[in-house]
Amino acid sequence: MPLPKLTRVKQAFDTTRLDDAHGAVVAGLQGLGLERRLKPGARVAITAGSRGIQNLAQMTRAAVDTMKALGARPFIVPAMGSHGGATDDGQQKLLADLGISEATMGCPVVSSVQVEEIGRTPSGHPVYFSRDALQADGVIAVNRVKLHTIFRGDVESGLCKILAVGLGKHRGAQQIHKIGTQPFMVESARVILEKAPIVAGVAVLENSLDETMEVHVVPRERFEATDVALLKRCWQVLPRIPFDPLDVLVVDEMGKNISGTGMDTNIIGIGGRVGGKMTMGTPVVSTIAVLGLTPETHGNANGIGLADLTTRRLVDSIDYKSTYTNVLTTRLWSAGRLPVILETDREAVEVAVGEIPLDEIRFVRIKDTLHLEELDISEALLPEARKLGLTVVREAMPMSFDEAGRIRVF
Repeated sequence: MPLPKLTRVKQAFDTTRLDDAHGAVVAGLQGLGLERRLKPGARVAITAGSRGIQNLAQMTRAAVDTMKALGARPFIVPAMGSHGGATDDGQQKLLADLGISEATMGCPVVSSVQVEEIGRTPSGHPVYFSRDALQADGVIAVNRVKLHTIFRGDVESGLCKILAVGLGKHRGAQQIHKIGTQPFMVESARVILEKAPIVAGVAVLENSLDETMEVHVVPRERFEATDVALLKRCWQVLPRIPFDPLDVLVVDEMGKNISGTGMDTNIIGIGGRVGGKMTMGTPVVSTIAVLGLTPETHGNANGIGLADLTTRRLVDSIDYKSTYTNVLTTRLWSAGRLPVILETDREAVEVAVGEIPLDEIRFVRIKDTLHLEELDISEALLPEARKLGLTVVREAMPMSFDEAGRIRVF
């Protein structure tokens, strides 16, 4: 069936970028005077999460090098809750794929999902924390501050989350999602900051192109305040799909390295669906088709239930153990439900388009929800694109598929 011709347009984003993330971490840690707290030979745990944070390996190595210069003995500890199938080996392999291993970091990677209860929140709920990190003389938490995909609060994803959910391992993540992420996550982080040997945090803000924009190295006393301040900045740099409503949104790839829910609900506008509420955000999208998984997600398709349509190739690449471990931990059942499955990318797009007249359809195709500088849009959206000041980088062309019906690379 005929499909809409697509024009590629480019958005103008804030591209402020920090070119030396490694140097910023070194300078920040040196400025905290940690030599007064850490004795020579001290064991220092440095967190590494599972998200696709730009320059994560460089910043982690900067923390390792700085600790070595102080005479400490650093080691890396995975801080990713239930990701990697909630297994020691799975989490270590995830970090290796992100460029974080003993060979690249110059220090051990100690991967264990074992935790200890270290205290209780004011409401009486237990707080769990990594046994390996708890036994260290100091812990340096490294994380990107970002909007969360399923709740709103003064603190969302950032330093507090890497402590409470990341270093809570599978059991801690499960507990927090069971009781309620907001405000239990912050309450848990406060207990951890009081009881565990946290010495510093590296909070990263990324620009609209998913590049390192700012690095803030802070003492334990400023974890929560830093999360609050940088979250406000996140709203300012959040990339968006600038058209609302849409008939069809085609997403080439989803995955855990893109978002905790595979596709960022702050972008596709249906975060309420994940949390069990039917309130729709913006943009309102009638049909979402997601075509594939990123290689970096290792088959974890958490969030696939956000889509209406998908492909056989995506479903065949799902690691159900990894996906369901994530779903069972968060208890967001809809995130693991399968959409309607079509045999090829082309069939999925054809079904999404349906009977909508091609000269009227409001259609957008994106690579993923992290990379939104360039969009493919239908001709019906061109007048709005011009009003918004978007730049045309490729004139209207028919959608292209290979002989197997797989869409050509974005």
